[in-house]
Order: sequence, then structure tokens, then C-alpha cells
Amino acid sequence: MESTSRLKSVTATLPNEEADFLHKVGRRVRELREERTLTRRSLAVRADVSERYLGQLETGEGNVSIMRLRRLAVALNVEISEFFLESESDQFEQRSVRRFLRQIPRHRLPEILTRLEREVGSVRETRRNRIALIGLRGAGKSTLGAQLAQELQVPFVEMDREIEAESGLPLSELFSLYGQAGYRRFEGRCLARIVKEHPRAVLSVGGGVVSEADTYDFLLANCFTVWLSASPSEHMQRVIAQGDMRPMAESHEAMEDLKRILAVREPQYRKADEIVDTSGLSVEASFVRLRDMVSKP
Repeated sequence: MESTSRLKSVTATLPNEEADFLHKVGRRVRELREERTLTRRSLAVRADVSERYLGQLETGEGNVSIMRLRRLAVALNVEISEFFLESESDQFEQRSVRRFLRQIPRHRLPEILTRLEREVGSVRETRRNRIALIGLRGAGKSTLGAQLAQELQVPFVEMDREIEAESGLPLSELFSLYGQAGYRRFEGRCLARIVKEHPRAVLSVGGGVVSEADTYDFLLANCFTVWLSASPSEHMQRVIAQGDMRPMAESHEAMEDLKRILAVREPQYRKADEIVDTSGLSVEASFVRLRDMVSKP
């Protein structure tokens, strides 16, 4: 009891990042154990570590010994690096793939890897022929997209115009009649049609596409996606320069809303294949950066 209390006291005095590290490693060990339906005792026996050590490790209160972790990795049939991975939901697929690969006989791996490389290469080439620009309003999607399409000699498709044509309504009326959910339905339908009709194109996509997971996943799977980013103040200035004076009515509130929206969407925007930061750049310089980015092999 005394040594356990002392260990908790030591853990509590660790710097935040070190304490977080211990908790993440412990949580990952527990997840891997539970995935294999092992009790704490049975894993401790397999790994030749004490059940007490394993319990302290899983609760983030243990001293991370590399040799003991190595024994646990062997007992769980994983690489030791598995313990240091974040357990975020967006890495579930990666862990599933690793589990799948571990089940494949070693002599079959070269053949399967060759087939995967061929498939991924084919999909990537198809996606690169269809470039989608995403980002907040004022990012330059329409201006830069039109220039890029002309340079590549491919059609330029603006999603908002396609949605208006599909619905037969201006966007303002579409939102008024059907709301955000209705707009998202038309957006998903239009995107599926555009992908089918245009093997090569440049698309300007509404900044809120990331809010609808299925539509955004479809976009990422079928287009080479570029996030045109800029600072909130530049987004605001560009919108005003386009003749929309509404943000000036309540400038402080509008800027705070813009920052909030960007903060919420940024993790999704970062899933794009590439990011082009246009902050402080002229239209010409931004275009050169975008053109060079999409031209990379």
C-alpha cells in the first residue's frame, strides 16, 4: 500500500506531457489486451510480468520499462510501437489493416503487397485527374480554380452553380425552403453526378462539405483534394472585397464566428491531399503555388 501510494504521488508530480504519455501507453495496452479477450492475470503470466505492474501500467501509474513492454508486445503478438499509437477513432482502420496483415502467411505477403501497390497507384492516378478545391469562403476557390482549369485544359465545375441547376432554385431560396439538410442532399447528389460525368476536371466545392461525413469521404476517395487556407482576417477581407458588406455590420461577432467555424472544420480540412496556404500572397503567387503543388508527381 505504501509503495503504491508513493508511486501515485510520483506520477502526480510528473510534467503534464509525461503523465499524458503514461496514460496513453496504459490505455493502449489495455485496448490490445481486451481486443484479445485476455484477463489482466493471463496476460501478466504470458508476458512474465507481475499482475501488479500490469495494473499500474494500464491505469497510467506505472513506470514504463522498455524490457517489460517488449515482453508484453511479444505476448500480445504486436510490434512494441503499437503501444505508442494514439487510440483516436480515425486510426481504427489502420489498426484493422495491421491485424489483417498479421493473419496473412508470410509467403503470401509479396504477392498481396504488389496487388495493393498496383490498385493504389491506379486509384491515385484517377483521383489526380479530378482536382477539388476546398476551404472557407474567400479562400480563392473560384478564382484559382478557373485559372487552374484553363491551364490544364479541363472543365471547371462550381458546385454551388451545379446545385442551383439541380434544384432549380437560387441557393438563398434552397436554404429557405429545405434548410441545411436539404442543401447537403443536393450537394451529395451533384457530387456523385459530377464524378461520373467528368473523369478530368477542377472542382470548386463549398466550404461546408466537410460537415457531411459521407459526402466528404466520397470527395476524398474520388478527387485529389486541396485545402486553400488563409488566416481568418484575410478570409474576411476577401469576402468584403467581393462586395459583401454584411460582415461589417457586426464585425467583431462575425470575426469570432469565422474563427470558430475554422477551428471546428480545420481537422477535416487537413484530411485533404495537399494544403496551399495563400496568406499574404497575391492571386498570381497563390496560383503559382497551387499549380506547382498539383503538378508534383
